[in-house]
Amino acid sequence: MAELTPREVVAELDKYIVGQQEAKKAVAIALRNRYRRKLLTDEMKEEIYPKNIIMIGSTGVGKTEIARRLAKLVKAPFIKVEASKFTEVGYVGRDVDSMVRDLVETAIRMVKQEKMEEVEEKAARLAEERIVDCILPLPQRKSKAVKTPFDFLFGQNNEPQDGDENYALRLKEIEQKREIIKQKLSRWELEDEFIEIEVEEKTPSFMEVFSGSGVEEMGINMQDMFGNLIPKKKKKRKVRISEARKILTDEEAQGLIDIDEVHRQAICRVEEDGIIFLDEIDKIAGQEGSYGPDVSRGGVQRDILPIVEGSTVMTKYGPVKTDHILFIAAGAFHVSKPSDLIPELQGRFPIRVELESLSREDLRRIFTEPHNSLIKQYVALLSTEKVRVSFTEEAIDYIADTAYEVNARTENIGARRLHTIMEKVLEDLLFDAPQLSGQEIEIDAAFVMEKLKKIIEDEDLSRYVL
Repeated sequence: MAELTPREVVAELDKYIVGQQEAKKAVAIALRNRYRRKLLTDEMKEEIYPKNIIMIGSTGVGKTEIARRLAKLVKAPFIKVEASKFTEVGYVGRDVDSMVRDLVETAIRMVKQEKMEEVEEKAARLAEERIVDCILPLPQRKSKAVKTPFDFLFGQNNEPQDGDENYALRLKEIEQKREIIKQKLSRWELEDEFIEIEVEEKTPSFMEVFSGSGVEEMGINMQDMFGNLIPKKKKKRKVRISEARKILTDEEAQGLIDIDEVHRQAICRVEEDGIIFLDEIDKIAGQEGSYGPDVSRGGVQRDILPIVEGSTVMTKYGPVKTDHILFIAAGAFHVSKPSDLIPELQGRFPIRVELESLSREDLRRIFTEPHNSLIKQYVALLSTEKVRVSFTEEAIDYIADTAYEVNARTENIGARRLHTIMEKVLEDLLFDAPQLSGQEIEIDAAFVMEKLKKIIEDEDLSRYVL
């Protein structure tokens, strides 16, 4: 984060998202302010709260993508939640605290992955040792039989054993063979051989399922209380050595990391760098006094308010303060408007940016320019079948024009319209690709027109198909 200036953040976002410069500028400033805050004194740091953002725009214009790419850019814990899924306390449904708990789980996965990468080399060596033990275990030395109970109690078993010399010779011979196996493993010569390994059986316990429904709010981790009393089940699996490497390396890495340190770092990262994307916030913006499902809209807003304002949420990993989590809300606001939110919640989202509807040129650029553009995706998918596909400029223009016109005539779903049109255009090609292996296919305007002709002419049909 320290190395990225606001301009550089916008430049990175430009690689994946076309247009929407105002929204990109707002999130870039919010990100830089986080970095600036970290350089201040502890006293001043506590006084500066994040300036939360509301993005206003119809579906498919890039609201979610901006937030997701931003989080990926700075490796910050990020979750996307739909505000419409939450219900007021007392109703059946998800409570608002669950968004913070989900964010903590995301952060734990991130930190755990980083820690496991640090110990990966050591874990791989230990896993290789276990594979050697599975292929050729060391011989067990036979102990002298206990003659009387007194021999057992007082350890009177110090007499030399008859097979000491034979055992030493056998041990030396097996160790030489194990060394040969190790060398072959290091040269990846045995990857397709099958071995039987013993792994821990991961079955969700009743306590874990139960804790997810609210027991964790009391600060009790039931698994820690009873987990050690129940021995971990092990099961045998017959797998290729290549797969055994991955399974055993992962198992060894888990044992090498300090899980308490992972939890501590994850909570710290959530509190300082967490980003929660509240989608469909317009669905809970409405006037009081209506009936049906709308009755709890104001209640959901009141429940969300303390989380956004800054409160402490209890999780099974410990308390989490939400004061400095960045909230980015988004909604189409076709029926309602931001001013329909309760005043206290409006005050916690001081930055509002309106995302522009996509023009013909925007759709054309989205289709071709980004790093993960739709054309590149389909070309890559078909290349796996050894089918080389190319698009002419006329075909690209025609697809972009069609997407724009269908959006104008029916519901405007933004860039997502390109997906529906491309699937229709390439449907037969994707179906027949295995039989077309080795061919080069050029998709021109005539090809696209032929595929879309009937749908474009029949406006009623286009409403359902495109």
